[in-house]
Amino acid sequence: MAKKRKAARAAGPGRGKGSKGPTKAKKKPLPKASAPRGSVRKRLTRKTGGHAGGHRPARAAGRSRGRVRTTKTVLFRRVAIIGLGLIGSSLARFLKREGLAQTIVGHARTAETMATSLRIGFIDRAAATAEDAVRGADLVVIATPVGAYAAIAQAIGPHLAPGAIVTDVGSVKAAVVRDVGPHLPTGVHFVPAHPVAGTEHSGPEAGFADVFRGRWCILTPPPGTDETAVKKMAELWRLAGSHVDVMDPEHHDKVLAITSHLPHLIAYCIVGTANDLEEHLKGEVIKFAAGGFRDFTRIAASDPVMWRDVFLNNREALLEMAGRLAEDLAALQRLIRWGDGDKIEDILRRARGIRRSIIEAGQA
Repeated sequence: MAKKRKAARAAGPGRGKGSKGPTKAKKKPLPKASAPRGSVRKRLTRKTGGHAGGHRPARAAGRSRGRVRTTKTVLFRRVAIIGLGLIGSSLARFLKREGLAQTIVGHARTAETMATSLRIGFIDRAAATAEDAVRGADLVVIATPVGAYAAIAQAIGPHLAPGAIVTDVGSVKAAVVRDVGPHLPTGVHFVPAHPVAGTEHSGPEAGFADVFRGRWCILTPPPGTDETAVKKMAELWRLAGSHVDVMDPEHHDKVLAITSHLPHLIAYCIVGTANDLEEHLKGEVIKFAAGGFRDFTRIAASDPVMWRDVFLNNREALLEMAGRLAEDLAALQRLIRWGDGDKIEDILRRARGIRRSIIEAGQA
């Protein structure tokens, strides 16, 4: 008996015969913080990590950038995608892969594109007309060149289901709000979007589900847009791996004029200039093309129809940025003519710093 008591003491408190073990202190639940209800723009900005107006805070080190989350939740019963090129087909592939839509209906300008889309399998049905595609859809995505938006909106307006969300993927937004909004009936929610993603390739075979991963998607809902519809579209793009931000359409167009539209305009111009050189020089340009020129040719390989429409539908902001570039280029020309190496080096160093900040932001 003495040996048993000694063994029990050696086992420590709570370890003896019949003991239920040490009692753990219960943790008190933390009180939930209450936050005042603000505008959809402010609440969505807090949730997505973006910043209204386009000024984004710096990301903390190690933060996940656009991580794709696998989900089995069906967000939409029927999705209609009008335009099955790079972005339209990529979105369809993502929706299909993640099971976010019960049915995906596609419509394109040509029967060949629709047949290819059916063969690849990212749509369930091809519709002969845009009107037929949108019937009964709770999400309609316009993914054509923006120059076609007004005619498409006018055609599909009478056939949209009450409560449906209409969105797009165009690179300009003020013109989209102008051309699409007036044709949508009451009870249909309009949430324009711009996924800032893609490649120089086009067509249904160019798409891939992860093209949006780690990239930005900018929403530009007009004033009074249904809050739930905006949140639902933000959730869709977050699931696709995108960072989501909210901007006014006009502010979006100014920002993208310098970050996207002007670089494409310059690329087309430089490649066009090379093409206009004397025949012997043109051959040597192709033969000795360095990395910088190759980058320009890659950008200039983008869809000409799409970029024609972008240039024309964002002409004011694009021309403003092109004018500022012309002034800066003239100033740099003068420095080169005068041999002012110090000022030239200062300009180049500042430009290199911007490139490094883009890499650090994970957008290179």
